[in-house]
Amino acid sequence: MGCFRVFLCIIFPPLAVIDKGCGSLIIVFILTCLGWIPGVIAALIINNNPNN
Repeated sequence: MGCFRVFLCIIFPPLAVIDKGCGSLIIVFILTCLGWIPGVIAALIINNNPNN
């Protein structure tokens, strides 16, 4: 995970997971709407997953 991707996770989490699939995008979008910090945490976890 590069520095740009981490920066994108912090600024706008749904945009950072757009290439991970529709399910991840929807989950991160909903969490971001509920609160910015849960969205950031979810985006960082999804992007840091070594299986994808």
